[in-house]
Amino acid sequence: MKILYLGDVVGRAGRAAIIERVARLRTNWRLDFVIVNGENASNGAGLTGAHAKALLDAGVDCLTLGDHAFDQRDMHQFIETEPRIIRPINYAKTAPGKGSRVFSVPGGRKILVAQVLGQVFMKRPFSDPFSAADQVLRAHPLGGMVNASLLDIHCEATSEKMGMGHFCDGRASVVVGTHTHVPTADAMILPGGTAYQSDAGMCGDYNSVIGMEKTEPMRRFVTGMVKGRFSPAVGPATLSGIYVETDDRTGKATKISMFRDGGLLQSATP
Repeated sequence: MKILYLGDVVGRAGRAAIIERVARLRTNWRLDFVIVNGENASNGAGLTGAHAKALLDAGVDCLTLGDHAFDQRDMHQFIETEPRIIRPINYAKTAPGKGSRVFSVPGGRKILVAQVLGQVFMKRPFSDPFSAADQVLRAHPLGGMVNASLLDIHCEATSEKMGMGHFCDGRASVVVGTHTHVPTADAMILPGGTAYQSDAGMCGDYNSVIGMEKTEPMRRFVTGMVKGRFSPAVGPATLSGIYVETDDRTGKATKISMFRDGGLLQSATP
């Protein structure tokens, strides 16, 4: 299975890049499944139903969220009507939507997509991500219930992401980190056959401070004073993520490559 995963979409620049480029990428690389983290797609905080629809209509198969999953109020209702949106599995038990789902892929194949929130340095005390991941992976074994599986670990600490990668090694096809908006250079296949990268990076304008227009965050760092709100940068966007190939029989990863397209970052493609 050929899978493209793209990291946190930030604001209008990130949305436009997804909408303009995903269909071309699907065709050129003959992709089977495209997953995008959309939790910062609407003005840098959350995802509206209208923006989710635009991303899905552009050729995205599944949208994951994160700690800002419900910053946009209409997502509380929209997620219940759109099964292609996945919120964190260890969010509040009363949260709407689902934290994991099995999707059909051409050729009669199945892929599990799940997301979990980390605990280290996060502002809210989410429930244990490891037991949540363990439960969903036990219920969907590779080579049995599904042909492939991807876990999005949305958290701040690279150590916690690495711990999750090794915890899931051999049980998930892909474990990929999100949340920091900065791509890491550690794409690898772990000994048990799980493709791993600590952070996929963001889809947005990298002439910024993690996707935000530079003036206000730099003012706060330099002076300690707050003057205005953060707003997403609107320059040319880089798409950042990973490309993974898996064995349909075993579900193990056979290839992982860092992916970048456009914008300021030097291009890296499969």
